[in-house]
Amino acid sequence: MARNEKRVHVTLECTTCKRRNYITTKNKINDRERIEMKKYCRWDKAHTVHKETR
Repeated sequence: MARNEKRVHVTLECTTCKRRNYITTKNKINDRERIEMKKYCRWDKAHTVHKETR
C-alpha cells in the first residue's frame, strides 16, 4: 500500500496561550492556506481558536 502523499501532518497552536496542543492532517491540494479550528485548550479550560504552525 502506498502512503497518500496529498495529506500532510500539521500542528495546531492555541492563539491564547501559544502552546501546540493538537496534531492533525490536511489535504495540501484543497487547503492551500493555513487552517484555523476552534478546539479545546486544556490550559485555558475553554474553546479557543487554534492556528496551523509550520
